Amino acid sequence: MGISAFSALVFLPFVLPLCVYVTFSDMRDMRIPNLIVVVLFLVFAVVGLIALPLDAYLWRYVHLLIVLIAGIALNAGGAMGAGDAKFAAAAAPFIHVGDLRLLMALFAANILAAFLAHRLAKHTALRSIAPHWKSWTNPKFPMGMALGGTLALYLCLGVWFGR
Repeated sequence: MGISAFSALVFLPFVLPLCVYVTFSDMRDMRIPNLIVVVLFLVFAVVGLIALPLDAYLWRYVHLLIVLIAGIALNAGGAMGAGDAKFAAAAAPFIHVGDLRLLMALFAANILAAFLAHRLAKHTALRSIAPHWKSWTNPKFPMGMALGGTLALYLCLGVWFGR
Protein backbone atom coordinates (compact mmCIF):
# COMPACT_ATOMS: atom_id res chain seq x y z
CA MET A 1 0.00 0.00 0.00
CA GLY A 2 1.12 3.55 -0.62
CA ILE A 3 -0.17 4.95 2.66
CA SER A 4 2.34 4.74 5.47
CA ALA A 5 1.42 2.58 8.43
CA PHE A 6 2.23 5.56 10.65
CA SER A 7 -0.25 7.84 8.84
CA ALA A 8 -2.99 5.23 8.92
CA LEU A 9 -2.38 4.57 12.61
CA VAL A 10 -2.51 8.27 13.48
CA PHE A 11 -5.69 8.88 11.46
CA LEU A 12 -7.58 5.73 12.44
CA PRO A 13 -8.65 6.53 16.04
CA PHE A 14 -10.13 9.85 14.93
CA VAL A 15 -11.73 8.65 11.70
CA LEU A 16 -13.17 5.30 12.79
CA PRO A 17 -15.87 6.72 15.13
CA LEU A 18 -16.92 9.16 12.41
CA CYS A 19 -17.24 6.33 9.89
CA VAL A 20 -19.35 4.31 12.29
CA TYR A 21 -21.60 7.31 12.94
CA VAL A 22 -21.98 7.99 9.19
CA THR A 23 -23.11 4.40 8.69
CA PHE A 24 -25.58 4.63 11.58
CA SER A 25 -26.92 8.04 10.56
CA ASP A 26 -27.41 7.10 6.94
CA MET A 27 -29.27 3.95 7.88
CA ARG A 28 -31.43 5.75 10.45
CA ASP A 29 -32.22 8.99 8.61
CA MET A 30 -31.00 8.45 5.03
CA ARG A 31 -28.70 11.44 5.44
CA ILE A 32 -25.15 12.21 6.43
CA PRO A 33 -25.02 15.22 8.75
CA ASN A 34 -22.96 18.18 7.58
CA LEU A 35 -21.39 18.39 11.03
CA ILE A 36 -19.77 14.96 10.60
CA VAL A 37 -18.41 15.96 7.21
CA VAL A 38 -16.93 19.14 8.70
CA VAL A 39 -15.44 17.21 11.63
CA LEU A 40 -13.89 14.70 9.21
CA PHE A 41 -12.34 17.58 7.28
CA LEU A 42 -11.07 19.16 10.50
CA VAL A 43 -9.54 15.85 11.57
CA PHE A 44 -7.53 15.81 8.37
CA ALA A 45 -6.64 19.49 8.66
CA VAL A 46 -5.26 19.07 12.20
CA VAL A 47 -4.08 15.46 12.41
CA GLY A 48 -2.75 15.51 8.86
CA LEU A 49 -0.07 17.96 9.95
CA ILE A 50 1.27 15.26 12.28
CA ALA A 51 0.59 12.22 10.11
CA LEU A 52 1.98 13.42 6.78
CA PRO A 53 4.98 15.27 5.41
CA LEU A 54 4.05 18.88 4.58
CA ASP A 55 4.23 18.47 0.79
CA ALA A 56 1.98 15.38 0.85
CA TYR A 57 -0.36 17.09 3.31
CA LEU A 58 -0.83 20.08 1.01
CA TRP A 59 -1.30 17.94 -2.13
CA ARG A 60 -4.05 15.95 -0.45
CA TYR A 61 -6.28 19.04 -0.58
CA VAL A 62 -6.27 18.61 -4.35
CA HIS A 63 -7.86 15.18 -3.77
CA LEU A 64 -10.64 16.90 -1.85
CA LEU A 65 -11.29 19.37 -4.68
CA ILE A 66 -11.32 16.72 -7.40
CA VAL A 67 -13.69 14.42 -5.50
CA LEU A 68 -15.91 17.35 -4.53
CA ILE A 69 -16.26 18.43 -8.17
CA ALA A 70 -16.97 14.84 -9.26
CA GLY A 71 -19.46 14.46 -6.41
CA ILE A 72 -21.29 17.63 -7.35
CA ALA A 73 -21.57 16.37 -10.93
CA LEU A 74 -22.80 12.95 -9.78
CA ASN A 75 -25.30 14.58 -7.43
CA ALA A 76 -26.58 16.85 -10.21
CA GLY A 77 -27.07 13.76 -12.37
CA GLY A 78 -28.96 11.99 -9.59
CA ALA A 79 -26.35 9.25 -9.21
CA MET A 80 -25.27 10.21 -5.69
CA GLY A 81 -26.75 11.98 -2.70
CA ALA A 82 -25.37 15.35 -1.61
CA GLY A 83 -24.28 14.01 1.78
CA ASP A 84 -22.50 11.11 0.11
CA ALA A 85 -20.68 13.51 -2.22
CA LYS A 86 -19.61 15.74 0.67
CA PHE A 87 -18.47 12.81 2.78
CA ALA A 88 -16.47 11.34 -0.11
CA ALA A 89 -14.79 14.71 -0.66
CA ALA A 90 -13.92 15.04 3.03
CA ALA A 91 -12.58 11.46 3.03
CA ALA A 92 -10.47 11.92 -0.10
CA PRO A 93 -7.45 13.56 1.59
CA PHE A 94 -6.97 10.49 3.77
CA ILE A 95 -6.28 8.36 0.68
CA HIS A 96 -2.81 7.95 -0.81
CA VAL A 97 -3.04 8.44 -4.58
CA GLY A 98 -1.03 5.25 -5.15
CA ASP A 99 -3.81 3.25 -3.51
CA LEU A 100 -6.60 4.27 -5.91
CA ARG A 101 -6.88 0.85 -7.58
CA LEU A 102 -7.01 -0.86 -4.20
CA LEU A 103 -9.52 1.70 -2.96
CA MET A 104 -11.82 1.19 -5.95
CA ALA A 105 -11.75 -2.60 -5.46
CA LEU A 106 -12.35 -2.16 -1.73
CA PHE A 107 -15.23 0.24 -2.41
CA ALA A 108 -16.83 -2.11 -4.95
CA ALA A 109 -16.63 -5.04 -2.53
CA ASN A 110 -17.92 -2.85 0.29
CA ILE A 111 -20.90 -1.62 -1.73
CA LEU A 112 -21.85 -5.20 -2.55
CA ALA A 113 -21.42 -6.41 1.04
CA ALA A 114 -23.24 -3.42 2.55
CA PHE A 115 -26.10 -3.67 0.05
CA LEU A 116 -26.59 -7.39 0.67
CA ALA A 117 -26.28 -7.02 4.44
CA HIS A 118 -28.79 -4.15 4.50
CA ARG A 119 -31.31 -5.83 2.24
CA LEU A 120 -31.09 -9.11 4.15
CA ALA A 121 -31.26 -7.42 7.57
CA LYS A 122 -34.45 -5.59 6.73
CA HIS A 123 -36.17 -8.95 6.28
CA THR A 124 -34.97 -10.43 9.57
CA ALA A 125 -35.57 -9.84 13.26
CA LEU A 126 -32.76 -7.25 13.21
CA ARG A 127 -35.27 -4.81 11.76
CA SER A 128 -37.30 -4.96 14.97
CA ILE A 129 -34.34 -3.48 16.90
CA ALA A 130 -34.74 -0.21 15.01
CA PRO A 131 -38.11 -0.28 13.25
CA HIS A 132 -38.17 3.49 12.73
CA TRP A 133 -35.07 3.63 10.48
CA LYS A 134 -35.91 5.26 7.16
CA SER A 135 -33.56 3.02 5.18
CA TRP A 136 -35.81 0.01 5.75
CA THR A 137 -38.61 1.51 3.65
CA ASN A 138 -36.69 3.81 1.32
CA PRO A 139 -35.99 2.22 -2.07
CA LYS A 140 -32.64 4.02 -2.20
CA PHE A 141 -29.57 2.45 -0.62
CA PRO A 142 -27.86 4.29 2.28
CA MET A 143 -24.49 4.72 0.55
CA GLY A 144 -22.95 6.05 3.78
CA MET A 145 -22.69 2.41 4.85
CA ALA A 146 -20.31 1.68 2.00
CA LEU A 147 -18.48 5.03 2.10
CA GLY A 148 -17.83 4.97 5.83
CA GLY A 149 -16.94 1.30 5.74
CA THR A 150 -14.52 1.78 2.88
CA LEU A 151 -12.61 4.60 4.58
CA ALA A 152 -12.46 2.67 7.86
CA LEU A 153 -11.28 -0.53 6.17
CA TYR A 154 -8.74 1.35 4.07
CA LEU A 155 -7.14 2.88 7.15
CA CYS A 156 -7.24 -0.45 9.01
CA LEU A 157 -5.51 -2.13 6.09
CA GLY A 158 -3.04 0.75 6.01
CA VAL A 159 -2.10 0.11 9.63
CA TRP A 160 -1.21 -3.51 8.83
CA PHE A 161 0.03 -3.33 5.25
CA GLY A 162 1.15 0.30 4.82
CA ARG A 163 4.71 1.08 3.84
